[in-house]
Amino acid sequence: MRKTLLALLVLNLAGCVDMPTLRHANPDLPKAWPASVPVGKEEPRLHEWWTLFNDTALTALIEEALKYNSDLLLAAARIEEARAALGLTDADRQPSVQLGGSAGRTRATEKGSFPLPSPINNKFQVNIQAAFEADLWGRYRQASAAARADLLASEYAREVVRASLASTVAQATFQITALDATLALTRDTLNNRRETVDLHKLRFDGGIASELPLRQVEAELAGVEATQAELTRQLRQQETALALLLGRSPRGLVEDPLARGKPLDLLTPPPLIPAGLPSDLLARRPDLRQAEQQLAGAEARVLRTKAAIYPSLSLTANLGSESKALSNLFSGPATIWGIGASLVQTLYNAGRTEATLKGDAARQEQALLEYERTLRVAFKEVLDALVATRQAREAEAAESRRAQALARAAELADLRYQNGVSNYLEVLDAQRSLYQARQNLIEARRAGLAASSALFKALGGGWPLQTETSPPGERG
Repeated sequence: MRKTLLALLVLNLAGCVDMPTLRHANPDLPKAWPASVPVGKEEPRLHEWWTLFNDTALTALIEEALKYNSDLLLAAARIEEARAALGLTDADRQPSVQLGGSAGRTRATEKGSFPLPSPINNKFQVNIQAAFEADLWGRYRQASAAARADLLASEYAREVVRASLASTVAQATFQITALDATLALTRDTLNNRRETVDLHKLRFDGGIASELPLRQVEAELAGVEATQAELTRQLRQQETALALLLGRSPRGLVEDPLARGKPLDLLTPPPLIPAGLPSDLLARRPDLRQAEQQLAGAEARVLRTKAAIYPSLSLTANLGSESKALSNLFSGPATIWGIGASLVQTLYNAGRTEATLKGDAARQEQALLEYERTLRVAFKEVLDALVATRQAREAEAAESRRAQALARAAELADLRYQNGVSNYLEVLDAQRSLYQARQNLIEARRAGLAASSALFKALGGGWPLQTETSPPGERG
């Protein structure tokens, strides 16, 4: 009866701690993404979506970044740290065994109250000690679960860096390709402007035309030259930024040229997202999975602290040999052994356990809120990328029509000037508008490709065109 009452007292003391109520994630997801027209018949490779652009240079640049980028290497090192932490936590669930040995020689006084027959004494000892704490309430099991969640979270964190890096490299490559195209357009425009300046100078020197058209075309030439200088600056800075993303050395930043891929108009546009694609495909995004694992780890730590409220049972054992003489150390009479068990229950620690539990519960609430925030941000990014992708294609088509119309308008303006119907300012305005329209067309193509890469990143890789295939977690 006394033992039963003691057990009830221990459990009652444990029950005095105020247990927090944990909330769990319950996302409210739409059934599908907004519809759009699917293009193409091949299913994208979810983790190598950049190959869909059919540009070997782009693929090589992204693969180089995924191999040498400093942020990605740092994320990999954090994974190894988390794996080591998991190994340490799992080790707490296993028995510990130690082998020890000692040798000593002492001399006692011969003039004491109880003189010894032999004042010099030898002592040799060898023993094996084992200790094990029974995980009755799952404290160590939950600690291992928390560490395992941390490891998975660190692995998904690397995937977050990987996805962001691939998208950033792709967009930087598209930007460089667009700048190359704009510079080529500007050089052609400069050649035309120089020819026009030479022509007007001849006309002015010959007294055929006034000075005004000459100064107008000279001013236009200077403006295009200034634009070329600014575009060159932007291109060089973009190249340096991309080389840094690739993880190149300081020497490589200066000396190694970047590979050039296909022109923008020759890159294969990826297919649009099919109509009715389920929104739960978003669950494969690495940042969402990272947030899920962080939430799981926080919940496991709450359960670990709860388990620490209850008694802990420790078992110990030792086996060895002890002798005054080394020659008798391993004889039968020299054998020593011992076994023991201890049960420990915390009765009072000034509220430390309850404070720890409240702190763990607060961190679990933070992890839940962070997961919900990450989910909302993910949906926003997907919706924004869907809109950007569709509108970029419409903008490119409109800019193409505009450039064609302005090219014809420039021809007509030149004819009007040659026939004396209008002044040269009308020709300059038409040429200036055509140059701007062609720049806008290049930018529209770049924006469309960049929006596609952003959509791949937002969806965690890509999307299957057959929506009735395996669940999202089993794809790719």
